[in-house]
Parts: sequence; structure tokens; C-alpha cells
Amino acid sequence: MAVKVYGWARSPFVSRALLCLEEAGVEYELVPMSRDAGDHRTPDHLARNPFGQVPVLEDGDLTVFESRAIARHVLRKHKPELLGGGEGGSLEKSAAVDVWVEVEAHQLHPAAVAIAMECLFAPFMGRARDQAVVDENAGKLEAVLAAYEARLAKHRYLAGDFISLADLSHFTIMHYFMATEYAALVEKHPHVRAWWEDLAARPAARKVVGFMPLNLGAGAAAKKDE
Repeated sequence: MAVKVYGWARSPFVSRALLCLEEAGVEYELVPMSRDAGDHRTPDHLARNPFGQVPVLEDGDLTVFESRAIARHVLRKHKPELLGGGEGGSLEKSAAVDVWVEVEAHQLHPAAVAIAMECLFAPFMGRARDQAVVDENAGKLEAVLAAYEARLAKHRYLAGDFISLADLSHFTIMHYFMATEYAALVEKHPHVRAWWEDLAARPAARKVVGFMPLNLGAGAAAKKDE
């Protein structure tokens, strides 16, 4: 039975789950939902996720929500090397993956999503860009990317010299961020730029990008898993 993913793929959270499924070579069915129609607030969906958010993954009798939890479940089951485990894995590798997944969640993501919201999605929400928000978060992101540059000057990938969820978890929000003029913040750091280009060139990433056009009014879906 194919794994089912509920949500709209333009959401960077849903696409994070799809990216990990693609990387792991798992057959899945994307069950399309409409945010505008309120599909995420129906009793059926609230039974899957009481917070009314997407994505939700159904794997047989197991239901998992929250995109990073879904990613870990998929990789733990099908491709543990992307979590620093499996053959050749170690506690040190797994810890490094966990650290940089948390860095993405708490350091990079909030600033990158705020910039993408204002620069890409505000017009679809019927309002003007709030440049003060952009400026504040650009300053925060510049400091974060300096730390990434230092890390990636020593290692090809964030957790070390192996691709992992630590890298993959960045891809879908960075896809939107890199479509803004603030992509220059990445491009001025040579090691961060090379890391991003490597990540974006992966076959799974190229496939998932096809679900994430830049001209759809998905702004509100970029704030959180909903």
C-alpha cells in the first residue's frame, strides 16, 4: 500500500515531506487538499491532525503529522543514512544531523520565510510588502548565513561530508527565498552558494520543485504547517 500524504504541495512543509519520500525512493500518493475550501478544517482531517495543519502522512495504520517528524519517520524507516544512521552511521553523525535540523528550524527558517512572505506572497494576499519586516529579517539571516559559511568551509554538507536531512530540510523554504532579490545574501557566501547549488541539483529536489510554482498565492501556507 502506498504511503499517503495529505496537503497542498506548494506548501514548503508538504514539499519537505515529499522531498524525503523522493530521496528515499518510497512510493506515495499525494492526496490533494484545498486550503481555500477549508479542507484542513473538516472533521476527517481534524481526526488526522487535531491542529488542522498539513502535511499529514499515513503509513499503513500509522499517522504522522509535523513535516520534520514525517521526514524523520520516512528516513528512519527507508534511508537511515540520511539521519546519520544505518551502515557507517554513528552517534556523532546522528547528533550533527539533529543539531543542524534544529538550526534550520529555529535560526534560518523564521527569517527566510518572513522575507519570502513579504517579497513573494504579500501581493497574493492583497497587501503591500512590509519593508521593515524584510529589513529586520535580512539582518538576522545575514548573521545566520555567516555561521553557515564557516561551517561549510570545513565540511561539504552541514552535518559533515555526507548529505543528510540537515541539508534536505532547508530546500523547500530556500526554493522560495532564492526567488527573491535577497538571494544575494546566499550568493555572496561561496561555500553556502555551492552547497545550495548542489542541493538544488539533486533529482528529488528538481522533481519536487515542479509542485512549487512561484506564482501561486500560497503565502499563508508558508507560515506554518497548515
